[in-house]
Amino acid sequence: MVHKMRSTLVLAGILVLCLISAGCTGTEATEAKKEVCIGYVTWDCAIASSNVMKLVFEEAGYDVDMIAVDAGPLFQALARGDVDFTTTGWLPHTHESYWDQYGDRIDYVKPNIPGAARIGLVVPTYVTIDSIEEMNGVTDRFGGRIVGIEPGAGVVARTEQAIDEYGLNYNLVASSSAGMAAELGSSISDEEWVAVTGWSPHWKFGRYDLKFLDDPKGVYGGAEDIVTLARQDLATDDPAAHGILTRFEWTAEDIASVMTDIEGGMPEEEAAKKWIDANRDRVDAWLGNA
Repeated sequence: MVHKMRSTLVLAGILVLCLISAGCTGTEATEAKKEVCIGYVTWDCAIASSNVMKLVFEEAGYDVDMIAVDAGPLFQALARGDVDFTTTGWLPHTHESYWDQYGDRIDYVKPNIPGAARIGLVVPTYVTIDSIEEMNGVTDRFGGRIVGIEPGAGVVARTEQAIDEYGLNYNLVASSSAGMAAELGSSISDEEWVAVTGWSPHWKFGRYDLKFLDDPKGVYGGAEDIVTLARQDLATDDPAAHGILTRFEWTAEDIASVMTDIEGGMPEEEAAKKWIDANRDRVDAWLGNA
């Protein structure tokens, strides 16, 4: 009987210790770990900003997932609520077709780089033409090719439109962001003519002497914003997370510095942390600590 009572007391003691260690002592409840999911397209600028925001949200106490998809599926995922936000919507031009299709189901949070983005056809400055209208006169110099990135990207869709509207005798060659940059670099090393689907901000403008070809028909649009977009219910589901997004704003020079470090071989998170450490005041403001 004594042995049975001792066993009961030991079990009761273990139960009390478990409840205390779990924080379940009647008035306290265990808080669920905060989670957030970032969607992004594997453009250099999106990789840079998404990794910066990953570290910012981790500092705010979140578990962060990052999901890389093409532009179309990204907008679909935001509209369905499958991802919480992206920091690299390009509007009103590059992602116009996706916004027209899904925008009424997506929260347009704010521009995080206002008015500094641009897309178009990019060539080295030693190329002696300055306008898309001149391209058919030098088709052989370009090998009859325009080097693109992933099919479905906004700049690729605009280039298909440009080929049609300008009547260009060129083939648009599908590639990737990295493949386009590699072909651009190798062509410049050999001083060959090359035309690529390009955008700014991008590290290539810091490394090479480049120019956008003039676009008198306005196919590519003018300057645009890089925009933070979120799923519609994020503001009510997680006001703290949405608050960080409403305060997030930086510059083309900021994102270019992170891109340049990554392109130079620095691991993505290390490049993001380097920028954060050098810009502590701004990060504190995004977190609401300023």
